[in-house]
Amino acid sequence: MSTSASPVSPPGRTPLDLQPVVPASARRARVPRWLRRTTGPLLLLALWQLLSGTGVLAADVLASPGRIARVGWDLIGDGSLPSAMGTSLQRVALGLLFGTVTGTGLALLAGLFRIGEDLVDAPVQMLRTVPFVGLIPLFIIWFGIGEAPKTAIITLGVTFPLYLNVYAGIRGVDAQLIEAGESLGLSRWGLVRHVVLPGALPGALTGLRYSLGIAWLALVFAEQVNADAGIGFLMVQARDFLRTDVIVVCLIVYAFLGLLADFIVRSLERLLLQWRPTFTGR
Repeated sequence: MSTSASPVSPPGRTPLDLQPVVPASARRARVPRWLRRTTGPLLLLALWQLLSGTGVLAADVLASPGRIARVGWDLIGDGSLPSAMGTSLQRVALGLLFGTVTGTGLALLAGLFRIGEDLVDAPVQMLRTVPFVGLIPLFIIWFGIGEAPKTAIITLGVTFPLYLNVYAGIRGVDAQLIEAGESLGLSRWGLVRHVVLPGALPGALTGLRYSLGIAWLALVFAEQVNADAGIGFLMVQARDFLRTDVIVVCLIVYAFLGLLADFIVRSLERLLLQWRPTFTGR
């Protein structure tokens, strides 16, 4: 019968009590990441409340977080904020739809066909350098002061980022994949469907994320012009009455809707891009 050997210390010496070395990164990992990420905003919020409570930050300059929370609850209670959110979401949805169709269609035309590139790319590259906000007076002259100019501004803001990313995604497809598809006997349409479009999908989703961010920015400008409903309309009314609390509530709603839209696109990325070898979203 054999017995396991145990370390024997030299005569006159006590055995060493060795402890495993734990890396510093492993010790930090014990703190949940969500807690570390929320610490900064919570500290900033506490500092904001402290400055407001002590009078260092005057209420007419910036309302306190407590006041903003109460005003937000009141706006939700009387239905004005949900109604404004619904109107703004409808405008963004229409602009995003038209911009997605336009930007993706132009990118497919320019990316898949040489003649399409010659006809489309140069004009788009010129137009995208024009600030879409500067076109607001022209849109008002063309479309009036109703919903059409607001939708047109959002559409224009969405079109160009999506065009650039989809076009770059199409032209950035690995040539070896094209050769492999041709060796397998795929037709031109088969190459587009099974090789080019899947290869351009990551760029398209990236462009969609950029477009969503610009869509909310365009909405802010659009709703400052002759709007009678929407979040921007609430901000204009609050500005006239020096209500910084209502303005901050509207800005928070803008930020929340933008984060929600970005979360939806990131979820689509995790769902649609699992086939990529370099995918790390899971």
